[in-house]
Amino acid sequence: MAIIEYRVEDAIAILTWDDKDRPMNVLNGDALADLSAGVEKAVADDDVKGIVLTSGKQGMFVAGGDLQQIESLGSGPIDAADFLKRTSAVLDQLRRMETCGKPVVAALNGVTLGGGYEIALACHRRILVDQRHAQVGLPEAGLGLMPAAGGTQRLPRLIGVQGALGLIMQGKQLAPDKALEKGLVDELVEPHHLISAAKKWINEDGNATQPWDEKHYKVPGGGADSVTFAQTMMGSNAMAHANTYGNMPSQQAILQSVYDGLRLPMDRAGKVETRQFIRVLQDPTARAMLRTLFFSLQECQKGARRPKDVPRFDVKRVGIIGAGLMGQGIAHVSAKVGIDVVLLDRDLASAERGKEKVSKTLDRRLQKGRTTPDRVEGILSRIHATEDYSDLKGCDLVVEAVFEDRDIKAKVTKATDEQLGDDAIFASNTSGLPITGLAKASSRPANFIGLHFFSPVERMQMVEIVVGKETSQETLAKAWDYILKIKKAGIVVNDSPGFYTSRVFGTFISEGNHLLVEGVTPALIENAAKSAGMPMPPLSISDQVGLGTMHKAAKQAETDAAAAGQKWEPSPAQAIIASLIGDHDRWGAHPPPKEDGAPRTPGGFYDYHEGGKNLWPDLSTAMSRWIESNDEQPSADIVRRRYQFVQCLEAVRCLEQGVITDVRDGDVGVIMAVGFPAFTGGPFTYIDNYGVADFVRDADELSARYGERFEPPKLLRDMAAEDRSFYS
Repeated sequence: MAIIEYRVEDAIAILTWDDKDRPMNVLNGDALADLSAGVEKAVADDDVKGIVLTSGKQGMFVAGGDLQQIESLGSGPIDAADFLKRTSAVLDQLRRMETCGKPVVAALNGVTLGGGYEIALACHRRILVDQRHAQVGLPEAGLGLMPAAGGTQRLPRLIGVQGALGLIMQGKQLAPDKALEKGLVDELVEPHHLISAAKKWINEDGNATQPWDEKHYKVPGGGADSVTFAQTMMGSNAMAHANTYGNMPSQQAILQSVYDGLRLPMDRAGKVETRQFIRVLQDPTARAMLRTLFFSLQECQKGARRPKDVPRFDVKRVGIIGAGLMGQGIAHVSAKVGIDVVLLDRDLASAERGKEKVSKTLDRRLQKGRTTPDRVEGILSRIHATEDYSDLKGCDLVVEAVFEDRDIKAKVTKATDEQLGDDAIFASNTSGLPITGLAKASSRPANFIGLHFFSPVERMQMVEIVVGKETSQETLAKAWDYILKIKKAGIVVNDSPGFYTSRVFGTFISEGNHLLVEGVTPALIENAAKSAGMPMPPLSISDQVGLGTMHKAAKQAETDAAAAGQKWEPSPAQAIIASLIGDHDRWGAHPPPKEDGAPRTPGGFYDYHEGGKNLWPDLSTAMSRWIESNDEQPSADIVRRRYQFVQCLEAVRCLEQGVITDVRDGDVGVIMAVGFPAFTGGPFTYIDNYGVADFVRDADELSARYGERFEPPKLLRDMAAEDRSFYS
């Protein structure tokens, strides 16, 4: 069956791309063969004046290249010569289309990304439907890849190097109005006018020559010999290094492709791009990111781990207890998809303030043109602020988002229990308190589950679904149905103090504390973390989380130890935080007010001022009681390795202990939820690419030098001995 249907209307060939075997059209060999055949048929027909290329998929032109073909390459070596031959054939086909002598219009009926947009670039005109969902762009860089069907050559020639580089290197996807403004498309039309607009242009203009094939063509803004070009390339190179620390090979490859390619005619420029693309694929980064951030993430977004034998559950009414930052966000994303929300707090004024914060967030989106007044009104109308627990009657799900205090959580659990029907479920948004223990306050522990959202809820895709010892499969399935309805991705973890993501991330912050206590300079602690790919370094994170919050957690640990009859001694890091608060009144970036209500000056490991922030100069001196003297600083490479290894080892322990049961969830979860370096593909992929045996050897070296936290778990030693890997 043909992927692209050919028909002639009004002396114009209409090529409709509709792959019946896939939910989306993708650029692959079979589709290109059909496209080539259709173009040649139209060129050979003297009665055909031009060609319109469109899609039969609703709201979708072509989603991009066939990423499954890239993933199928595995982690082994790539046959560069064969890949060069196949990719060159794609470039030749697109080059033939744009030089065929007849005008070709890309009639884009929706989302047009990656390889799909590269095909559109090889057409003589691009007309896009004027609908919000119709995103356009080259997003490959977000997966560690780069355009490979002429995108790095045609887009700079179309809109100029400066504008194109920003879009390509950041993998931006533009809404229709922005795509038109920046020159990615030529015209916006209503969907029912799409084909007629394409025909009209062919009949009234029909220029079959690309701008870069015109005799006196010049690159907009300056070509390869201009000062502007040189300045743009130097600036982009500096920015790429500052943003990625050299961890993303695709960034350098994109720059090199543009730099070399724009010095050549189009017939030869594509070969430059292909060579750089092969270079990217030969590095494990691209395939690691592709597997985790595309295929594994898609599984999490589709609920692949939802219990299959439980009927679907439609969550129509949700109660949220706690109208603080997390509660506001959960209310927002729930009401956004049409769920009625009961937002409850200790008093009506607090609940109303929570709803008002949602309103302000929506207003900011409205001012930026990202929503409409009707949508704002609809969302707010579905949020009911209250202090009365009886308003929770009829809720299908209640999410508790109160302080991390067992007594408070038990109190709201019991108060809610009295209002819920037998089929309703109760979820705690705790970030680390064991669900099995919290469920003891419920009369229905089988209906109790953890839903660990991440801040800001409106932007963070991931939710950690925590299953307690008594949580039923029906409750798990219902939790999944809610997560999918609010358009979040989920991973399932079994109950454990700290669960999975907090355990892994906690080791990163702890390692920063270890380094501080060892006498490593704070600047090295922070800069090495950033160069390792962490979005925020450990001391800065501590300030943002709040030193008071961390101190409270330590005091809770002390209380728990006492209740268990165990001796508890604060670690040097906990003592430092206690001193920062008690001796220096430094509570972090967002300090609570003083006892008399007066505001505190922000300050913790950092000083904060109008121009930004800087590490507190007196930190090492003020904390000298707990910080060792260290005249010989470790290398940045050793510090980076410590950050990476300590998190990977904790991830393996979680797998060994059954906290997580699937390494795909383990890789996706910590990247999407807590910022584990995306370029690694996640901790399990990192270990695979490092080599399990080599990883165990180097972990042993770190353990001997820095402590037993680097001791490899038995699972990892067994895998090394048996020459196994996590994804083998």
